[in-house]
Amino acid sequence: MPSSITDPTVGQHQPRQLTKDDRRKRLLAVGIGNFMEWFDFAIYGYFAAIIGAQFFPSGDPTAEMLSALAVFAVGFLSRPIGALFLGPIGDRLGRRAVLIITVMGMGIITALIGVVPSYAAIGIAAPIVVVVLRLLQGMMVGGEWTSAAAYIGESAPADKRGLYASIITATAGLAFLVGTLTAVILTASMDSESLAAWGWRVPFIASFLMAVVAVYIRRKLEDTPVFEEVERKRKANEIEYTSRADKAKAFVMTLAFAGIFGVSLYYLVTYANNHLTGAVGMARFDALWATAIVMVIYVGFNPLMGMAADRWGRKPVNHAGIIGLIVWAVPAFMLMNTGNPLLVIVGLVPFALFVAATAVTNNVLLVEVFPASVRSTGSAIGYNVAYAVLAGPGPLIAAALVAGTGLLVSPAFYVIAVGIVALVVLWPMLPETKGRDISRG
Repeated sequence: MPSSITDPTVGQHQPRQLTKDDRRKRLLAVGIGNFMEWFDFAIYGYFAAIIGAQFFPSGDPTAEMLSALAVFAVGFLSRPIGALFLGPIGDRLGRRAVLIITVMGMGIITALIGVVPSYAAIGIAAPIVVVVLRLLQGMMVGGEWTSAAAYIGESAPADKRGLYASIITATAGLAFLVGTLTAVILTASMDSESLAAWGWRVPFIASFLMAVVAVYIRRKLEDTPVFEEVERKRKANEIEYTSRADKAKAFVMTLAFAGIFGVSLYYLVTYANNHLTGAVGMARFDALWATAIVMVIYVGFNPLMGMAADRWGRKPVNHAGIIGLIVWAVPAFMLMNTGNPLLVIVGLVPFALFVAATAVTNNVLLVEVFPASVRSTGSAIGYNVAYAVLAGPGPLIAAALVAGTGLLVSPAFYVIAVGIVALVVLWPMLPETKGRDISRG
């Protein structure tokens, strides 16, 4: 019996078609919610040094930074747990249900991080509470990204799934950009004592208001035509068969393409700024404006990569991005390590292009390699395991490599290693999924 992974033939009964107005509303709702989710995650990364000093004081800035980045990584360890809980909800109750749960949960938890007293105020309870909240935050994010990918992918025209998928990565990039600009404004307008004492908390607390707006918008959405078709098939007992081997293959491929995307993304949006201000010794303001310019360009790269994937296919764009990361990682760090803002931008812009190529194809492939009836669960678990094992620890591994070797270029070695493994897995295994019927299975 043919499987939905390898057989792209179209069934007789097709999901209902959405109007352009319907699609615009869905893009807006998912984009706003996704922005809010990743703004929350971004501000933690950008204020990692201050958070380290507030909750993990040791008198050693490097140790404090490593502690803060370790807690950043902790948020990824709980993501597979969130996937195990939220993924099945998406397959049984719909993609929309998960999108409402995650955005509200993220807003509440992030606001709570913003009001936790410092170590100086409540002692050891402070870092414990922050770790617990980061674990809960990670669980929410564990359901958001893949549910957003499924919702947008299942709502998009078949020939524009790449472009629509770029909305998710672009709004995430925009969130990191706004997080950077927020950090720039706070850093420029406040003295260091005020910023450390309470200034860094403002964007954390403000995220709750964004969450309320996002929930209001998402509640007005209907579920996707593909999910409605899955529900119809369940009632009629018409779900197409997918072998365990095909599901396992989809899971392994997801580990590969999500792993390299996640590692490179967090190098770009979280570690680069901390590397410049810490190991390289750049002034915080100079590092922030340089990385902010790169993020503007990265946001623009995403729709271009989406259109490229729609025109030439997922596989060539994905592989080009991975090969680019492998080749350019060392030059990127060499240019960053000069501490010259212009050379930093020159080093990071090509890196951002390659990240965008892996980012957009990641989102399309999350939808296209899994059968519809288990898409939410399968993509969430595969994606979040990759993030927990590879991407989440990435900034911590990068900082540890510098501290352990003394080589400012050493973080590049981790990107190269993950990229080579991903390419070895995907080159023979990944099929071209452009045009695949995503309502099957």
